Amino acid sequence: MSDTRSMLQPPLRLLIIEDDKEDAYLIREMLADVRREVQVFQAERLAAALEQLAHESVSLVLLDLGLPDSQGIDTLRTMVARMPSLPVIVLTGLRDRDFGIMAIQEGAQDYLVKGQINADLLARAIAYALERKKLENEKHKLILDLQEALAKVKTLSGMLPICSSCKQIRDDKGYWNQVDTYLHEHSDVEFSHALCPDCAKKLYPEYYDKMTQAQDKNEGPFR
Repeated sequence: MSDTRSMLQPPLRLLIIEDDKEDAYLIREMLADVRREVQVFQAERLAAALEQLAHESVSLVLLDLGLPDSQGIDTLRTMVARMPSLPVIVLTGLRDRDFGIMAIQEGAQDYLVKGQINADLLARAIAYALERKKLENEKHKLILDLQEALAKVKTLSGMLPICSSCKQIRDDKGYWNQVDTYLHEHSDVEFSHALCPDCAKKLYPEYYDKMTQAQDKNEGPFR
């Protein structure tokens, strides 16, 4: 078995969306030669495929663009819109390179021309498509995480209801929180506790007087 074929790690669940039984059979034969552990599902119409994807966990889709209920690039657009996180390899009889580029621009990870596919080429395309989509999904998640973090920062920069007596902050759910608790949950701030001069004077007057005297004699700062 070649290195390219060993790139495909089980379990792989592939959905072939192809209405031509001969083309579908040839692809199944290639997949069996690539790795016998691959589980293959098939649909002959886009609507049936989408219904199947709603109930089946699939690793990758091999998509023919000329189906009885959908034609051309709109077939790919529909698939990508309904299953944005699923890698798609387009199967086409067209030898037009520009069409293949269009398919990539519309969300496909790769495209293969019928009649020019062999087991090694199919294995390589599947392996690369899976990796490309994995990286794309990770990038998308990082962007969402960043947007969420920025949204939290934005809420901290807005107006916060704060009690004029105890200084607790009311969150967006209506609950009152200590300032340190609220900031800890909504930012990366870490707290160390100390006493300000006003609180030290109020709570520990004798200690405050001694520290003030020490500070006046330059024996140390008030902390």
